[in-house]
Amino acid sequence: MKKKNKAKLIIVGIILILLLIYLFVPSVKNQINEVVYILSSMNLDGVIEYIRSFGAWAVVISFSLMIFQSIAAPIPAFLITFANAAIFGWWQGALLSWTSAMAGAALCFFIANILGRDVAEKLTSKTALESIDVFFEKYGKHTILICRLLPFMSFDIVSYAAGLTSMSFMSFIVATGIGQLPATLIYSYVGGMLTGGAKKFVMGLLILFAVSVLIFMIKKIFNDKKKVQDSTQE
Repeated sequence: MKKKNKAKLIIVGIILILLLIYLFVPSVKNQINEVVYILSSMNLDGVIEYIRSFGAWAVVISFSLMIFQSIAAPIPAFLITFANAAIFGWWQGALLSWTSAMAGAALCFFIANILGRDVAEKLTSKTALESIDVFFEKYGKHTILICRLLPFMSFDIVSYAAGLTSMSFMSFIVATGIGQLPATLIYSYVGGMLTGGAKKFVMGLLILFAVSVLIFMIKKIFNDKKKVQDSTQE
């Protein structure tokens, strides 16, 4: 318990320092605001241009962006995965996307596991976490594998939710690694070949697929839950 409290104090201290830097260093604040705007705009060309603008530091910036979106930005990671493939080539981009996504997932898991649900809800939302809780109740450890395969399932919310369960970090990171790898390879391969209007077409298909699967799964969980409630009332 003492070890966990110490880790909690360290994390809170780091968060406070980063918050002070954001509030009182204008250049840092402007950069972060620009990143949030670019990522939230869902503009793939804008993300590619932003990462490329850092030249030799592009790999570091991309890695940092993936971790940033994992922790604080409720947007899909595949946008950065596409950008990495376009900039670095499909397999180099896949390797960069996979390792940075794993690092971001691990960080989210530990933040939730050490700081608790209140902090996780502030970084995501109470409603979002509760929706993932239903998935964990239904599918258990398989929830990680299922959610990692959905391009529009928020990466950070799943990681935070996992950190609030009794799941061990090793089980979480293995499931994340396995679940994330196929999607990363596919998105990187496709992303490396996309040009012009094809980008919008493929992204549109991904959105349609993800939303359709998500609606089906939520409907199934709701129906199963309703059946259980009806059976208990009889």
